[in-house]
Amino acid sequence: MGLFKDFTMDKLQPREFRYERKFLVDDLHTYQVRNLVKRHPGMFYEPFPPRYVNNLYLDTEDMQHYHENVNGVGERHKVRIRWYGDLWGDISYPVLEFKIKSGLVGTKYSYPFIAFRMDNRFSHNYFQKLIQEADLPVLVKQYLRELNAILCNRFYRWYYTTRGKQFRVTVDTEMAYYRVKKMGNRFLEKFVDWEHVVLELKYAKPLEFQAGKIAGFFPFSVTRNSKYVTGIDRVLG
Repeated sequence: MGLFKDFTMDKLQPREFRYERKFLVDDLHTYQVRNLVKRHPGMFYEPFPPRYVNNLYLDTEDMQHYHENVNGVGERHKVRIRWYGDLWGDISYPVLEFKIKSGLVGTKYSYPFIAFRMDNRFSHNYFQKLIQEADLPVLVKQYLRELNAILCNRFYRWYYTTRGKQFRVTVDTEMAYYRVKKMGNRFLEKFVDWEHVVLELKYAKPLEFQAGKIAGFFPFSVTRNSKYVTGIDRVLG
């Protein structure tokens, strides 16, 4: 993890650390969860329309990132390429993201990634070629060359925020997971979760005291939930 620390400290500017409280809901429909958010006394509103979110997760050969998350390692990270809209075809504006977790708070480093095509010709060699051609710092490229594309994830997300934008809530549904192989990808090994809705409350560290009142309105228990871990367990487990 030394190389990762080198380029995250020296090459990228992180966002502020924030809390992310996650609620895995299995006994309410999506519209019921959304209605709870709309009726919240914090007066959440939708700053922009919902959309499909797509992730291509990267990991080491020995699945270091996965095991760090499963074991609850205090200092851990995940690497993904994120884009919006269509899952397949030409991906015009992907973003490379490094999610850092330190105890109960986290942050994210982002970098524009090179456009690519997501279809059955996607392979490890193709991904390595993308890394070589991408406009990224040398240390970032060096780190990415050690990783493999492991999992593709897609879900539909609604966005909510308070008027002062101090607290954000997202509601996710239609979580789908696809195994990504080094070659011969037909994306037939997949799992679609129709049973759960994921609600996530996000806020900056200084707001932790106020967050209890915000979270207390929701009749759910906070849970550990990682779409990456869930996907790996479902399609590779």
